[in-house]
Amino acid sequence: MKPMLHALTAMALLASTWAMADDDDVRATPRTPLLAEYQQECASCHLAYPPALLPAASWRRLMDNLPTHFGTDASLAPDQVKRLSQWLQQTANAANARRRSEPPPQDRITRSRWFLHEHDELPASVWQRPSIQRPSNCMACHTKADQGDFRERHIRIPR
Repeated sequence: MKPMLHALTAMALLASTWAMADDDDVRATPRTPLLAEYQQECASCHLAYPPALLPAASWRRLMDNLPTHFGTDASLAPDQVKRLSQWLQQTANAANARRRSEPPPQDRITRSRWFLHEHDELPASVWQRPSIQRPSNCMACHTKADQGDFRERHIRIPR
């Protein structure tokens, strides 16, 4: 019985160590797989951002304002809006970590405090490169962003 208890304790310690890892190695992998409907609808225009990148309040406002979604009409059927909105706002999906739980200005991921902190070493000229164009184009540098993996080992900043 004791060896099993020791093994479980060791596993718990390892898991907690990983959870406290340096924020510079962000992995926003959804705690649940991306909802297929979310992936289909949102990724048709941009990266289907992992729900953990915004708090529930931001997702609620974004879903309530799809007809004017950042200057684009991203309207969906009311039943789709309801399903996707509920899924995005679930505690298991939406941001709840201290750094990400504060709604960013205009509910923009790229204006959140943690995003700005993670990208503070990049000069403004990087965002203007034709291969990048804007901070919201995560896939330009984060090669596994579509899988929710933003770890530094998967970053390739194009010239």
